[in-house]
Amino acid sequence: MDYCKKFLITPGTKVKLDRIDPEDTAEFKNKKAALKRLGQNKKQLAELQYSLYAENKQSLLIVLQALDAGGKDGTINHVLAPMNPQGCRVQSFKVPNNVELAHDFLWRVHRVTPKNGEVVIFNRSHYEDVLVTRVHNVVSAKTCRQRFELINSFEELLASNNTRIVKLFLHISKDEQLKRFIKRLNKKEKHWKISEGDYKERQLWDRYVEAFEDAMSNCSKPHAPWYVIPANNKWFRNLAVSQILVETLQKMDMKLPEPTVNIEDIRKLAQEEFDKAGTP
Repeated sequence: MDYCKKFLITPGTKVKLDRIDPEDTAEFKNKKAALKRLGQNKKQLAELQYSLYAENKQSLLIVLQALDAGGKDGTINHVLAPMNPQGCRVQSFKVPNNVELAHDFLWRVHRVTPKNGEVVIFNRSHYEDVLVTRVHNVVSAKTCRQRFELINSFEELLASNNTRIVKLFLHISKDEQLKRFIKRLNKKEKHWKISEGDYKERQLWDRYVEAFEDAMSNCSKPHAPWYVIPANNKWFRNLAVSQILVETLQKMDMKLPEPTVNIEDIRKLAQEEFDKAGTP
């Protein structure tokens, strides 16, 4: 199954999240089979990232967005951990500081986009400036529409510089969010993740859903597509994300660079040194 096609928000279509089942597990009926495929995908991701890093001509930007408890951290830990940190980094976006607020809203984002050969994962992103700001009436609907246009132009600029962009919305239900909040309360090691704001923001669920729908409807483009990942089942979320990334990297068709030295000459010198040392 082509996951890039199955979970794609087709450019120009109106997103309605209530028509997308967060419990969907595609062709997988059980966790065991999915975990087997996930293991295979992780191996492929490590190999493909190696090729991307070695080629050093393209880059990959992965944008992760979700409602609270949607699973951004878990996705990073379970899907992207096999990548070599020498060519991969995670960039989180918190509330803008005074320096960032003194610039346009894309300034802090552009400076941390991936360079050639690199994979960068945005844990939250520039979309916060058309999500949180909209829900809390910091910016107007008119400003949001203008920002959609600026975001599209910004992502088009990145794509023209050989950055492949994959934007993933981890789709959970309101009931699933509550279950995860309760689990956090019951696990001491998860208490650090809990904030009073989580439960206040939950009261704004419908407004956040509307904001996400609007952002994806306006900003899913051929050069920077949005994918909605059913994420109630964490095992399927991880599988779907890994599959989309494998398919994306394969389409990038990376080529290992040609050697800069004569391999046969180097092999001969190495063999001569090996023989001289008398190593068995």
